Amino acid sequence: MTLRVYLISTASLQSGLQQFLSDRALTWDRGGFAGDAEDLVEAAGRICYLSFGARQFRKSNAEYIDNLIAQGHESVLEHANFTLLIDGISRSLSHQLVRHRIGFAYSQLSQQYKDELDAHFVEPPGLEGNPDALNRWRWFMQEARTLYGELLNASYSTDVGSSKRERHRWIRNIARSVLPNATTTTLMITGNARAWRHLLDVRGNIEGDHEMREYCAEVFRTLSAVAPSLFADYELVSDVLGVAVRKPSRTDR
Repeated sequence: MTLRVYLISTASLQSGLQQFLSDRALTWDRGGFAGDAEDLVEAAGRICYLSFGARQFRKSNAEYIDNLIAQGHESVLEHANFTLLIDGISRSLSHQLVRHRIGFAYSQLSQQYKDELDAHFVEPPGLEGNPDALNRWRWFMQEARTLYGELLNASYSTDVGSSKRERHRWIRNIARSVLPNATTTTLMITGNARAWRHLLDVRGNIEGDHEMREYCAEVFRTLSAVAPSLFADYELVSDVLGVAVRKPSRTDR
């Protein structure tokens, strides 16, 4: 199974902003539509100084956001949320992602309610360099899946749970105990732009975690396509380890 990242939702501007400007007799020269998420961030920044109309200096959304980020005024980026559906990552990776709590919300496929008889596994990058280890790894994955099925369908004398649903949950808990961290999973993740940027900062270029690097690269591709100004200070790079996301110094840009 291949890692895939799907954009599910993003910010949507409503008429209330224009009503506020009208009520306060303010104008906002947006210099062309950038996108709801980027315009939302710009609007939030301008609210802090009420820099509309005659107080509006920068006309370009990209220029305005670049200045906010350069000044470290990233709190306004928290208004722009993006929801991504992540499919085909390992549970090992998901265990790391859900530790990023601030600015994120998660919903994950449950092994208690969905059986894993057709489980797929993420092959660790680099393992192909050792054919013997790779073959043993694949054998072990298949054995784990086989044992999972046997435990799922075994007979148990203990009657647990007041309903069929709870008994199934109990049995799946027994069976899933043999599944490895390499088992694939699916998550829906909502995060604000500042939180996504922090993830790219601390996870996007870790040399010893290839799956995390690949994940961050896909996240960056997806988010920069819909809101380029919010992620313009990052870039994709390739090295002997594969692809990564990094933030070059401003003098390099």
